[in-house]
Amino acid sequence: MKGVMRPVNIKINENFKKMKQSYLFSEIGKRVRMFSQQHPDAKIIRLGIGDVTLPLTASVIEAMRKAVEEMGEKSTFRGYAPDFGYDFLRKAISDNYARMSVDIPADEIYVSDGAKSDVGNIVDILGSNEVLIPDPVYPVYLDSNIMSGNHVTFISANAQNGFLPLPDENIPKRGYVIYLCSPNNPTGAVYNREQLKVWVDFALETGSLIIFDSAYEAYIKGDYPHSIYEIEGARECAVEICSFSKTAGFTGTRCAWSVVPANLEASGVRLKSLWERRQTTKYNGVPYVIQRAAEAALSEKGHAECLELVDYYMANAAVIAELLTRKGIWFTGGVSSPYIWLKCPNGMSSWDFFDYLLNEVQVVGTPGEGFGEEGKSYFRLTSFGSREDTEEAVRRLERIL
Repeated sequence: MKGVMRPVNIKINENFKKMKQSYLFSEIGKRVRMFSQQHPDAKIIRLGIGDVTLPLTASVIEAMRKAVEEMGEKSTFRGYAPDFGYDFLRKAISDNYARMSVDIPADEIYVSDGAKSDVGNIVDILGSNEVLIPDPVYPVYLDSNIMSGNHVTFISANAQNGFLPLPDENIPKRGYVIYLCSPNNPTGAVYNREQLKVWVDFALETGSLIIFDSAYEAYIKGDYPHSIYEIEGARECAVEICSFSKTAGFTGTRCAWSVVPANLEASGVRLKSLWERRQTTKYNGVPYVIQRAAEAALSEKGHAECLELVDYYMANAAVIAELLTRKGIWFTGGVSSPYIWLKCPNGMSSWDFFDYLLNEVQVVGTPGEGFGEEGKSYFRLTSFGSREDTEEAVRRLERIL
């Protein structure tokens, strides 16, 4: 009968029922849409989702243009990309590590369409493990493990430890999958060498695996490690995931990479071989045009252009930080990170503060609660807007903070 729902007689992944019904940024979008429908003339300034606003650089565009022309000629046309990335890009990424005095062979580098994809997909090659995740944290770390039915233990990141938790006597010494992000999303905090060494030593002692997210390494100022492989012993216990999204403005262009060292083993199997098997089965690779663009972003000229983008966004962060400092509002980040993590004023919860900013001055940020329990009284602002929008947002915030 028309209109009668007939459920499909199959089983589903019951772990999805354990997840929150709405992804953080979906809920933000829903609230903003409702406000816009009720106030169609309001100009909303978005300092929430970490999407970039500056165009791709000249070197990147020129490389893409040339690659498109090649795709239009029979002699230079290319079909499926190699499973793990074109050799020219894997070498360019390896050379980029050499800039940091880190030796990463090209055959340990795997090109993908985003750090978010790799962070979520790497769970495929791991079994049922206990997982350590800092709280607050980028939601994909948690959600991908819930989807797989893994048990997650949170490590409290708070103002007392500078939002940079370390292993202590409260964490039993056994094997874990450990997620670390530095510079951190959402807090903007950055691990120094001594702190990362503590985590590497813990992983080596306990037989743990570190998943290290370095997507924001280009924003680091000062003597902080840009890669976990700057730390002795990391090649025996860590996978690193990085991205062109925030460095070269590839949020819509999509390109990233993961590093899986050849000597990294678990249960007698090289993780490298498992990751290769996973990718060849479930992934079709990044288009040639995009990989040429990524190669250009890592060239000497392209790298310099990308750092100009970084400087632009960090100047925006300084504008926001100046206001918060003047108003006496506690925050972290904004120095080696495009994110500013602030304490909600007047004891407000993060979602109450979100609604307050949206309704009073039409500025959108990200409620800290969406990143975990420790974020309930904190709020994330990003510096990825235009300079004009950032300055206008600060003028509006000046009136109500």
